[in-house]
Amino acid sequence: MLDARIIKARAGFTVDVHIRLDAGDRLAIFGASGAGKSTVLGCIAGIENPDSGEIRLGGTKLFPPPLPLHRRPLAYLTQKDLLFPHLSAGENITFGLANGGGAESARWIGELRERLGLEAIWNNRAAKISGGESRRVALARMLARRPPLVLLDEPFVALDRPLIRDLTGALDEWRRRLGFILIAVDHRAEVLTPLCPRVAAIERGKIVQQSDWNSLAASPATPGLARLLEIPYPSD
Repeated sequence: MLDARIIKARAGFTVDVHIRLDAGDRLAIFGASGAGKSTVLGCIAGIENPDSGEIRLGGTKLFPPPLPLHRRPLAYLTQKDLLFPHLSAGENITFGLANGGGAESARWIGELRERLGLEAIWNNRAAKISGGESRRVALARMLARRPPLVLLDEPFVALDRPLIRDLTGALDEWRRRLGFILIAVDHRAEVLTPLCPRVAAIERGKIVQQSDWNSLAASPATPGLARLLEIPYPSD
């Protein structure tokens, strides 16, 4: 289970959220750019430290004190792929696996390689592959250690719709098999809806509505959410 209470001051407002999720749960954090979505993910991932609060993942306390990044049992896919340009696609994916991870890990890496269509670029340097290929490599690297928690920050920026559908399908297949918790952040409902059936809508650092997507669309809590969903806000 993930239990995260995060309080973090930002310019103009304070992020103050509480998230509780069980194994296999999926949650979209939806809101306009600058609402505090990435701050929530950054604090869970350890890229940022909350000012106060507490974050636990199962029996592991992530904060306080801040647990070092390399000891956090999670995977974080940021808006940028951040691949090592001098390493091959395969070397990027297996980077950090001690002694290659053993036979079981090798089978898992082979599945990622095949399912994501990486065979043709496996030995190509990351600096020489396309943007869509880089995103697939970053996804495989994120899942290589079979983490219990997966964080996605605008995961499909600049990708075409067929590739988004394929990556969304692959993520859901592996989530059902591995049982990891999934939290995805974006300002586009059409990206988040296939990934996560439930949504926490955030404005100026506060969760203003938690529901399924149909309920959010039928009755958005604020005019800002209605604008973001491109639907009329009910008048008084």
